[in-house]
Amino acid sequence: MAYILLVDPDEVAQKAMKGILARGNHRFVAVATAAEAWDFIRLNVKVDLVLVELALKGESGLAFIQRLKNDVLLKVLPVVVYTAHGDRDSVKRILALHAQNFLIKPYHDDAIFSEIAKTAINPWRLQHFEEENSFCKMMGFTPAHVHKMLDDLRTAIEVARTPLRKWTELRAAKSAAEELEILSTKAEEAGAWGVDACLKELIDFAQQENWPEFDQHLEQLDFSVRLIFRHLNPSLSPEGFLTSHELNAAAEAQSRAVWTNAAAENRCPVTSWPQLQREIENLACCPVIDSVVASFQMTANGHPASLNSLMDLVDKDPGLSAQMLIAVNQLKHTGKDDFAVIEDPRLAVGLLGELRLFSQGKALIAAEERLMLAPPLSSWPHYWMFQLGTARIARYTCHYLELSGLEAPAYTAGLLHDLGKLLLLRLHPFAFQAILAHAREHELKLADAERLFLGATTREMAVHFADKHGLPRRFANVMRWIDTPEKATEDAELIAIVSLARDLCRHNHVGFGGDAPSDHPIPLADTAEWRVLRGSVFPSFDLKKFESQVHAECRELKQELHGRLSNYAVA
Repeated sequence: MAYILLVDPDEVAQKAMKGILARGNHRFVAVATAAEAWDFIRLNVKVDLVLVELALKGESGLAFIQRLKNDVLLKVLPVVVYTAHGDRDSVKRILALHAQNFLIKPYHDDAIFSEIAKTAINPWRLQHFEEENSFCKMMGFTPAHVHKMLDDLRTAIEVARTPLRKWTELRAAKSAAEELEILSTKAEEAGAWGVDACLKELIDFAQQENWPEFDQHLEQLDFSVRLIFRHLNPSLSPEGFLTSHELNAAAEAQSRAVWTNAAAENRCPVTSWPQLQREIENLACCPVIDSVVASFQMTANGHPASLNSLMDLVDKDPGLSAQMLIAVNQLKHTGKDDFAVIEDPRLAVGLLGELRLFSQGKALIAAEERLMLAPPLSSWPHYWMFQLGTARIARYTCHYLELSGLEAPAYTAGLLHDLGKLLLLRLHPFAFQAILAHAREHELKLADAERLFLGATTREMAVHFADKHGLPRRFANVMRWIDTPEKATEDAELIAIVSLARDLCRHNHVGFGGDAPSDHPIPLADTAEWRVLRGSVFPSFDLKKFESQVHAECRELKQELHGRLSNYAVA
């Protein structure tokens, strides 16, 4: 694979060259002017071949090639002229500059690949360094020692740039020459002959007190540093040649490292609770997983004959349910204290109607599904399965306990109870995986790891979101007290039911909520949830039978949802 730079303002030529080089698996960048080409080469270094059109705006192709050939380090960079119009005089002048070839458009694949092959025979960057094997044999060095000498030279040049600029300003010829002589000796010892030639050129300018040339050529030291780095790291692709996907991946790796390395580097918490609160308050709406957003938009934009398909979609997704409830309650709020709070996501869809749902779809903000993936257990489908499982078991529990008035809100509360993870995924995309990995490694509860990294828990994030964005109060209460149902001052029965359903789903492996299930869960009668609920059932209530049946329901639900995961796209 070669790294090719095309200097040509013609977009058609750029596209044609890109197609040809893609067939050879080469990396390619096109620029329109000589100035852009010069800057690109000096920044990226790892250019194996430059293809130049003579007719350029500004500096001509011929002048650009002349500039390359006048540079002590770039004069050996292979250049091929590939122009639309060439005359005898141009050919002579180009070949006199020792260009690799002069070709006339249109492009020919074989000719291009032939020119690329020539560059591999004696790569230009290697011409600036002693051949490693023979140099080591001659000097009695090991390759590792040579590499260290080169890296030390690179560091020394970087350190010397500041005093050299100072000597330039002071016109201190002797001091500048002495500084450069030290670097030149290091370059000779390391076999970096091209770098040494660059340094000797600067020494001559200093001794002649030719400060304009000295100042102009100082930039070659920056190029020397990059040249040494590329020589020591030949497999790395320079940023200029990276595709947009690779650039995003590199940036993502840096962002991810902020979280994954935080604990080891004693940087926890990475953010703070006040900062998280501000970020939550600034959210325009509730985050929804990206694949779910796409499905909702597709359905809402398709002018459905009925709203049932949208109701089904919203009724099975925590982010959509939360947002539709927020939207419909904001719409219904007229400033009066007695307006009816909407707690049913399906009803919310019906009340919003097709036009408002279309607008809601366009306004949704996405959280990336892939960033919840942390094998072997964590993924968006498994999180969804845990949320839906909690909702279903909460509704089943209400039905079994004959608390029919709580069935609908218990289902929705179960679906929404762990909304904080969606918030975290949107606000700090790489935090979830890092926090989960830390909790596993150190055998911590997920909430404890969250507090370490965030200064708060995702449950607290969900409560703050619910309070600030207007989710119905009792759903916020479930989020607030789900871990401590006995302390609830409102909606204690609803909270205990959802908390119980969550624990049952966890212990029966219905999806994955973040914490590993206990191998020996305590009997239901001894749980805090049941201490709240036992006052709502008759004294003759058969708790053991209920416990047996609710576990059986969990197992059936688990099988059902596992079967649906293979077909799961958004629901």
